[in-house]
Amino acid sequence: MNLIERVKSILLKPKETWVTIESEPVDVAGLYTQYLMILAIIPAVCGFIGMSLIGFGGFGFTMRVPIFSGLINMVVSYVLSLVGVFVLGLIIDALAPTFGGQKNSIQALKVAVYGSTAALLGGIFSLLPALAMLGFVAALYSIYLVYLGLPVLMRSNPEKSIAYTAVVIVAGIVVGVIIGAVSSLFMPRGGAMFSGADAPAISVNTPGGKVTIDTAGLEAASKKMEEAARQMEKAQKSQDPAAIAAANSGAVAAAAGMMGGGQAVAAQSLKAALPEQLGGMPRTGFDVQDGAALGLPTSQASASYGSGDKRVRIEIIDIGGLGQMAALAMGMGQGEKEDQSSAEKTWQENGRTLHQSYRKDGSRAEFKTVLKNGLVVGIEGDRVGVQDLRGMLSQVDLNALEGLQRKPKG
Repeated sequence: MNLIERVKSILLKPKETWVTIESEPVDVAGLYTQYLMILAIIPAVCGFIGMSLIGFGGFGFTMRVPIFSGLINMVVSYVLSLVGVFVLGLIIDALAPTFGGQKNSIQALKVAVYGSTAALLGGIFSLLPALAMLGFVAALYSIYLVYLGLPVLMRSNPEKSIAYTAVVIVAGIVVGVIIGAVSSLFMPRGGAMFSGADAPAISVNTPGGKVTIDTAGLEAASKKMEEAARQMEKAQKSQDPAAIAAANSGAVAAAAGMMGGGQAVAAQSLKAALPEQLGGMPRTGFDVQDGAALGLPTSQASASYGSGDKRVRIEIIDIGGLGQMAALAMGMGQGEKEDQSSAEKTWQENGRTLHQSYRKDGSRAEFKTVLKNGLVVGIEGDRVGVQDLRGMLSQVDLNALEGLQRKPKG
């Protein structure tokens, strides 16, 4: 099964495609590793970028979920979405006789997996929280896909398709609420921050130029994901808690490889770029974190500076291949906005993506850049103008940071 062709066919020719899907021999592992596990990455990764890197809010302020809380939530939401689709398949199977259909667990899972296609692809709108409503529209199309698939795969009475679909969707909403509640346990409480040449790649034209996302490691990571799924299936059959735990860890690591790829720049290397003083202000503290413990290709170093009522914070983040997606997301939002109290601007310059926002009363400002190698460098401050922030950032050697290389995963 070709992933791209299947996505196109289920979206553009759903009636004919459901007939094809009905007769296809497939197992649970195949549905997951060849289709669902790949598409489910889209809402997980894009949601993380939108909430933790791009941020959301109105003129004059931006709110972002702290980076490592966002990473944890990304992995948790990804895993729970896989679980949620499986549970939805069980519900579809259990309800089949009620609507004149035939129980068949694998056919029910096909409906849940392929019917979710539009909703999962709609997760790309999470890159820019302001476009999240378009993700809802995509989810509505998934309802239509399920409606068309139920009578074909579950052999239900066509006259009862609307009722069957309605009950499935209500059950799906309940599952989604439960998943959301579980995911929220991993979100911060009151901790939001304001503020190779021959490799295959995806290029997207933005108002400021072309942004390219390197996808060279995707195929290898997909194979690791497939192996992880086999180990999970084997562990579940053995009912060995230790084996199950190890298999789950392997699946998370494989997912992380697909989400970022490679090893992050060492956190200590990022810390070394933080100056002892900034604009005449002493460093009052720093925070260094490494995502290796989570199996994620990430690292972060930040420092705070202060003098009188002035407060400034610099943060350097390496999120591996996701940095290119951050550049893409910011590139999609290029332009300028301004009102009486605040202004913001996003643009590209010398291969870097830049963003600045500030309040005109001078109470708060922020400047952020995504470097060519995907590192994200941001500076924000209270009682400091945006031009002053940019001047302070010149004390950080961005060229040296841009020259740091990541090691591929072994």
